[in-house]
Amino acid sequence: MPVSGQPPGPVIGLDVGGANTKAAVVDGDEVRIVSEPFEVWRAPEALAATIASVVGRLELDGAPVALSTTAELVDVFSSKREGVRHVLEATQQALPGRRLRVLTTSGELLSVGQARAAPLRCAAANWVATGLLIARSDRDAILVDCGGTTTDVIPIAGGEVAARGRTDLERLLHGELLYTGALRTNVAAVLSHVPIGGEPCPVSSELFAISADAHLLRGSLSPQQCTCTFPDSRGTSLREVRSRLARVVCADPEELGDGDLEAVAGAVEEAQITSIATALHRVAARFPAGAPVIAVGVGAFLARAAAERCRLALHSELGSSASGSPLGGDGGVVAAAVALSVLGHE
Repeated sequence: MPVSGQPPGPVIGLDVGGANTKAAVVDGDEVRIVSEPFEVWRAPEALAATIASVVGRLELDGAPVALSTTAELVDVFSSKREGVRHVLEATQQALPGRRLRVLTTSGELLSVGQARAAPLRCAAANWVATGLLIARSDRDAILVDCGGTTTDVIPIAGGEVAARGRTDLERLLHGELLYTGALRTNVAAVLSHVPIGGEPCPVSSELFAISADAHLLRGSLSPQQCTCTFPDSRGTSLREVRSRLARVVCADPEELGDGDLEAVAGAVEEAQITSIATALHRVAARFPAGAPVIAVGVGAFLARAAAERCRLALHSELGSSASGSPLGGDGGVVAAAVALSVLGHE
């Protein structure tokens, strides 16, 4: 990775998404992370304030920043070019005087001026950071980063990121990007029918419930992990969760039988695991058998289940805080930001 002048101290990794802004700093064995939900499309003019807040909580005044963005895809922008440039301007406004570099899908870190001149090279590059970091310790592996909105399936071969796609479109076509995540995915986008009274019932196509509702009801996620806005703008109590899931079939909970909502939640989780397993099988078929799956992200439990369904070995240590990897423990939830902190220091 061409970088000039190694920073003398820690570098902040900043990953600006459409719905969450994440930052991390890796300083020796210490990993500190910050994540704030912020829906860019609701108030794009407030993005600079959010970035300043997130980075400020790390208390590293003046520290250089390595940046990636996926926020350019939100439809408040007329194009991805406009979106990338908006993120660059907001970051410069939020962090004046700092050295700022921007990751590309080829793994380079560019100056802001270079990134502004080539915005599409910098669109949706956060997965590259995580892949490059994993490739340093695992020469052959498949990284599955299941976040709140999407799932990345990133093959590592011979110590190199071996993805066939680089852009979102290419990665969708090659099964390396799935628009299914553990938090924000519309239940109606996950499956067309759910079991009610043991019979398949079509779902409403309205945005009534999201994947976080299913995983909260099943106990796969805690309320603290659900850093997302729910469709009704209400909270994470079981009463609120059950109300949203019932509306998927145009009902109130009192209209449904015992176990119906649990069956709906189970069907959502099963459909997501199946979707990830299908993509994982497709990517794994391109490489020799034996490469372990590395599962990270808030939805790592879905990635692990998909790997088991594909009968692929799971990396036994990386998800643990005792693994020694900066992606262990909570670091894996903001994997791209953590990776950017490491890569940006070199």
